[in-house]
Amino acid sequence: MDWIKRLHEAVVKGQKREIAGFAAEALKEGMSASAIVDEAVIPAMNKVSELWRNEEYFVPEVMRSASTMQVCMDALKPLLVTGEHGKDLKVAIGTVKGDLHDIGKNLVAIMLEGAGFQVENMGVDLPPEQFLEAAQRGAKVIGLSSLLTTSMPGMGTVIELFETSGLKENVTFLVGGAPVTANFAREIGADHYAENAAEAVAVLNNLFDSDAQNP
Repeated sequence: MDWIKRLHEAVVKGQKREIAGFAAEALKEGMSASAIVDEAVIPAMNKVSELWRNEEYFVPEVMRSASTMQVCMDALKPLLVTGEHGKDLKVAIGTVKGDLHDIGKNLVAIMLEGAGFQVENMGVDLPPEQFLEAAQRGAKVIGLSSLLTTSMPGMGTVIELFETSGLKENVTFLVGGAPVTANFAREIGADHYAENAAEAVAVLNNLFDSDAQNP
């Protein structure tokens, strides 16, 4: 049985009920947990991102694939050694102070995890200090989300805190949300803007690949 192909298809098609069984069978036949993640799960989520960018998949399909990926990751987690698979890059993502929306932010977090990043999903309505603490815990990317125009200035407040604390040069800021624009991102000093979760994955994949080629 070609378990790489079977597991890849299961994630792309959102076969949530079957995925854990497929993973268990693959392990029985000698595949390592890290190989399942690196050769099947991560490429599958990259494929889902591509389908979304091409408007062949929409939020329901992406969420279905993402939840399928999560079931597989949960099943494999006891067998995975930290840092054994994926990218050695920690991302902390949260919704800024004054905003309680989390669906878009959660989707970004899930898809980044599926792409192999270490993700700390911090929650909603977060004061700037919590993002600073995440950086002090090792986050190299800070993802800021806002769905309300009234909370958008909170993104700038977070970045200003990093500037005054002398930590801005240590992290990369990625911002997004329905009312957020690329121009706004530049105005507040963010490094990158992503229109949606697929673009967030692409931005950070490019960032990681660039760093890997230029250590």
